[in-house]
Amino acid sequence: MAESSKPDADKNVQTQVTELKDLLVRYAKQETLDPLKGVLRFLAWGVAGSVLLALGALLFGLGLLRVLEQETAPHLAGHWSWVPYGAVVLYAGLVIGLCGRAIGSEKRRNDRERRSLAKGRG
Repeated sequence: MAESSKPDADKNVQTQVTELKDLLVRYAKQETLDPLKGVLRFLAWGVAGSVLLALGALLFGLGLLRVLEQETAPHLAGHWSWVPYGAVVLYAGLVIGLCGRAIGSEKRRNDRERRSLAKGRG
């Protein structure tokens, strides 16, 4: 009888090894590939949005320049022709400044929260 139970035991071990391998593969996919896919999706939408916003800001600046040149043509001619370009440079600086402020806002907020928590303990 011991001989007849031995193939069943081997089959059970082989089945267990196969199930263990499948379990490990599923777990690895669940813990690595699925979160990575989510991050890549988030990153792709973020990059696409950034490119579109940058293109929109660039086209708006170019449109602003053309409007200023057309609408102020007789008054800002000759030595004053730089004024529309200066206005567009100021616009670009304002946009860059606002973007930089927005990028750093979360860090500033976290620093304020950290300081207020430190005051509460001390």
